[in-house]
Amino acid sequence: MQASTSTPALADDAALAKDQPLIEDIRLLGALLGDIIREQEGVADFDLVERIRRLSVAYRRNADTAAGHDLELLLRGLTPSQAVSVARAFSYFSHLTNIAEDRHHVRRRAIYDLQHESKPQDGTLARAFERLAEAGIDPDRIAESLSHAWVSPVLTAHPTQVQRKSLLDAELAIAELLAARDTLRGSRDIALNTALLRTRITQMWQTRLLRFRTLTVRDEIENALSYYRTTFLRAIPRLYGDLDHMLGRRSAPFFRMGNWIGGDRDGNPNVDVTTLEFALKRQSETALTFYLDEVQHLGAELSMSRILVGCSPELEELARQSGDVSPQREDEPYRQASIGIYARLAATLRLLTGTQAPVQALLQGQPYPDSAALLHDLRIIATSLRDRHGGDMVDFRLEPLIRAVEVFGFHLATVDLRQSSDRHEETLAELLAQSGVEADYPALDEDAKQALLLRLLGEGRPLRLPYLAYSERTTSELAVFDGARRMRALFGPEAIRHYIISHTETVSDLLEVLLLQKELGLLHGTVGPGSAAVADLIVSPLFETIADLRNAEPIMRAFYALPGIEALVLRSGGQQDIMLGYSDSNKDGGFFTSTWELYRSSTALAKMFAERPGITLRLFHGRGGTVGRGGGPSYQAILAQPPGTVNGQIRLTEQGEIISSKYANPEIGRRNLELLMSASLEATLLSSKQQPDPAFLDAAASLSTASMAAYRTLVYDTPGFTDYFFAATPIAEIADLNIGSRPASRRSTRKIEDLRAIPWSFSWGQSRVTLPGWFGFGSAVESFVAEDRENRLDLLRRMNAEWPFFRTILSNMDMVLAKADASVARRYAELVTDQALAGRIFTAIEAEWTRTIETLHAITGHSERLAENPTLARSINHRFPYITPLNHLQIDLIRRWRAGQTDEKVQRGILISINGVAAGLRNTG
Repeated sequence: MQASTSTPALADDAALAKDQPLIEDIRLLGALLGDIIREQEGVADFDLVERIRRLSVAYRRNADTAAGHDLELLLRGLTPSQAVSVARAFSYFSHLTNIAEDRHHVRRRAIYDLQHESKPQDGTLARAFERLAEAGIDPDRIAESLSHAWVSPVLTAHPTQVQRKSLLDAELAIAELLAARDTLRGSRDIALNTALLRTRITQMWQTRLLRFRTLTVRDEIENALSYYRTTFLRAIPRLYGDLDHMLGRRSAPFFRMGNWIGGDRDGNPNVDVTTLEFALKRQSETALTFYLDEVQHLGAELSMSRILVGCSPELEELARQSGDVSPQREDEPYRQASIGIYARLAATLRLLTGTQAPVQALLQGQPYPDSAALLHDLRIIATSLRDRHGGDMVDFRLEPLIRAVEVFGFHLATVDLRQSSDRHEETLAELLAQSGVEADYPALDEDAKQALLLRLLGEGRPLRLPYLAYSERTTSELAVFDGARRMRALFGPEAIRHYIISHTETVSDLLEVLLLQKELGLLHGTVGPGSAAVADLIVSPLFETIADLRNAEPIMRAFYALPGIEALVLRSGGQQDIMLGYSDSNKDGGFFTSTWELYRSSTALAKMFAERPGITLRLFHGRGGTVGRGGGPSYQAILAQPPGTVNGQIRLTEQGEIISSKYANPEIGRRNLELLMSASLEATLLSSKQQPDPAFLDAAASLSTASMAAYRTLVYDTPGFTDYFFAATPIAEIADLNIGSRPASRRSTRKIEDLRAIPWSFSWGQSRVTLPGWFGFGSAVESFVAEDRENRLDLLRRMNAEWPFFRTILSNMDMVLAKADASVARRYAELVTDQALAGRIFTAIEAEWTRTIETLHAITGHSERLAENPTLARSINHRFPYITPLNHLQIDLIRRWRAGQTDEKVQRGILISINGVAAGLRNTG
């Protein structure tokens, strides 16, 4: 399969020169894939794929309508076997293109760093420190800020990861081979590398793209842990090393990892206390196994003799405590100490996880009581080495290991618990009824619920009666709280720290979780004026819909006004996490309104907590892969947060296939982690406390009102829209893709309200409409400028130039529209049985599409998409000719499948095409 090398019209000669290594890599990988197809599938299949490729390139890049017509006819005439072969070819090519682009990204950054050592790139720590210095912020102030900061990416298992781990591993091997080519010079070495690449691509071709069964929660846990082994365990300590070098001192450990997998029960009946326990044990095993491997290497390296360099008294005592009396090491105290540490770590691994160390310990040791005790021993070694001219030995392995233990502890990542508020109400209703306290708790009004819950929080008596049998659902909920208590005792308090309440709509939703904590031993003491109660888990509301976001500040203000609540939070650590939902608010009110209400809610909450000294607000951003679910570049997103809302405190989700695209490659992963770290520093220390121009805020409010009206008119008020959506997208077929353990809908209905935001966005991405990322904005601007076009357009242009929030919205919308394709979307509309309905709705979508594109042109001055992001523009230009055939093939196969052609290969072709389109677009879920 040959990659096209035609010159993109939007690329100049300099850009082409920079991209030449990328073009050569894509050409190489495509040629190898083509050779494999020819060899294994036959010349006829290879020629068919090549013909489709040439027609698609002519159609996409040269606007050759005849080629487009021929392409459509050719795809419609494929047999099911041919369709599967073509879908596989173009899907694998998309995956290989991603590998080449990731490699080129690393390559270009390395070249830039060499050529512009004095001018670091945006998003790097070096550039952040440069900007801070220009603003007069010295290292002392930076270090002080970091001493109370908390930045945490949180991995979730939302069902948009379409790739199997077997293929991810093969792709990582290909990426490593591609990276090695840059340093090869001899023809024999290059030939060997090419042969190895061919072997790995053959492995990919002979590995099925699709899963035979739905992912289990345990599968998702294992998938997430693979990123720790490839990236996080080494990349994060390296970043701390860079940061410490720039600071000229050791920074506080402010950057941590979080995880939802195994603890997120909302809408997933497959998550319970057993998955929570499994997640924490496997996380602990991953961390401890890494430490054991590093300590083993450390023991081999620290061969210093006390005869030559000596050691500190503390190190001598640590060596003595190891119990190592081997005469071969009697003058090697560092090795003796390392052997003792290894023995204790091996014992810790057995105690916490029931597994054995990869290499058997030479001695028996006592388990460490906690990670602080391990840190104590490692620091003894580090101090002794540094005091005796062994600093280089510390910096190479020991200091990164110390950083790893500080960050990951014995738990690896903090596991969040999450459940819907209605399940808490249901659980408490049964406890209250069975104990005779309240027969019908759900029937109480909000004031009555609050009064009852506060009274019970202030009493010492338990609600749970040991001699009563409770329903299976209630027993399961209580078991999670009880398991959390046990797991915290075993793995440490940071193992489980947050309890997320989905669908938080009232103050009682928060009080219910406090009462459940009290019942299961996670809240110690009674709550009320003058009490000394402490809660183990931070009660973290999740505000999801537009109405919820608007009510977030009033709910939190009312919660903190209750007697004893503010004092309880202060005694429990003085931290208040609040999660803001991007996905459901977008599905509820559209892209612009969702983003605006998130801005307003963040600002209001920050102002409220600024009035409460001693309590730190930490906003948790529930961002997805697509722009419609809060996706887009994380660096710009953090810098665009409202003034005063970051303050060194931020958590954000990393979801679905975004995790693999960001973190599967260690170098790319390190870059993305650095972006988060840099953006948090800049947003905290450079963000102006001054609010934007009031005219900007008024304009955004007006745009939001009109945008939401246009969006809801289409999605919720247009008769037949639901039928259109289910017919004109592959939403029904996506359910068969086995891409997650979680059901696609909250309830067994076809209502848009009940559909999860993830498959909603995923489906629109597949059909190339990308509706959740732009719809409503064109109408909003048209309405806003109607009365005074020139002055109001000038205001919008000023907002784009001066207001990061608005500029980021337009930038993300520009990217979404660049990945959309009206001609392909129109073909999906042909799948709708009622073509009159399809005509009405697609005409409305297309009209809004045109309005939005014209609006972007009027505000930004750019008539072409991605004019300010030429790298992404070139990427899209390279890959779209290879995505378009997959879309057309998918449409034809869906038509056959829905018409009753039940050949298994038809369904397999559909699912493979979904995989390929997702890979080609990258941020689809």
